Amino acid sequence: MYRQGDVLIVPVEESGVPPRVAELAVQPRDARGRMVLALGEVTGHAHAVVGPGELRRETGPFGAGWLHLPEGGRVVHEEHAAIPLPKSWYRVIRQREYVPGAVRVVAD
Repeated sequence: MYRQGDVLIVPVEESGVPPRVAELAVQPRDARGRMVLALGEVTGHAHAVVGPGELRRETGPFGAGWLHLPEGGRVVHEEHAAIPLPKSWYRVIRQREYVPGAVRVVAD
């Protein structure tokens, strides 16, 4: 497993990727050519992946991301060290927090 700030990145065997992932839309890359895993609402910084691959997202505020890196890649962020990722499929999960009466995605 890999963690960068409030983003958890879990390797998944290809056989463990649910068939429904193939039906999810591929997320567009940002203006810098990165796959953005999480955008900082407060700071404007982004947890993003550089390298060839695709990012697909399940719907809803707690929907997981599914990242396919056929050649590997790197997770980058303006305030964290880069993390190299080997070629694989990954499930991307945003950290959640409890506030009275609700659960929400952690604001960065």
